[in-house]
Amino acid sequence: KKKKKKKKKKFVDLKAQYYSIKEEVDEAIQSILENTSFIGGPVLAEFKDNFQRVVGVKHCIPCANGTDALYISMRMMGIGPGDEVITTASSWISTSESITQTGATPVFVDIDEFNTIDVTKIEEKITSATKAIIPVHLYGQMCDMPAIMQIAKKHGVKVLEDCAQSHLSAIDGKVAGLWGDIATFSFYPGKNLGAYGDAGCIVTNDDQLAEDCKKFANHGSLAKHQHEIEGINSR
Repeated sequence: KKKKKKKKKKFVDLKAQYYSIKEEVDEAIQSILENTSFIGGPVLAEFKDNFQRVVGVKHCIPCANGTDALYISMRMMGIGPGDEVITTASSWISTSESITQTGATPVFVDIDEFNTIDVTKIEEKITSATKAIIPVHLYGQMCDMPAIMQIAKKHGVKVLEDCAQSHLSAIDGKVAGLWGDIATFSFYPGKNLGAYGDAGCIVTNDDQLAEDCKKFANHGSLAKHQHEIEGINSR
């Protein structure tokens, strides 16, 4: 007698999720088709305002994906060739590839028992070329941000939080994205907060940095057909 194969349960079942909210999703998609707001539009503006509010940050800049968010943030922080950026040895490739794409060099630090960057090993990696630290929060587990911020302040380096897997995670009531100088989020379908397709955003309380990121992500433009710099297409 043949044994019945056990049916595998999906850890993330996006189809089941869709069917649970099908009516709302279908209605939302239909409204986009009817008003043809395929790039930006009122729905994205509403999401931006809501996400900005729940995080508790001054600025939220939507962009095409979490990888672009990292790249845009670093470029607007002035990171480039000759610079070093410290990050964890355990992350998806987007973290390190974004560093490399700016022309900078990724410097890896081993992980702790929670699979996040080991804060006790960061300082030994800091050199005169270090411009930033990118802690990556994984599986909803945040890095030791109080310790990282203390190290960054001591050595005068910036902190860019990679929050792709930590939407609204918090340490002592302070959520991911509010600790560093700037932070990035991914809304890839399988993430903690997922979209139907690629999406991402940048958050910061720095007015100038927010304006620069918004401009760079939109072909160097803050107003239609008025391009102050050359940027990229990440809307």
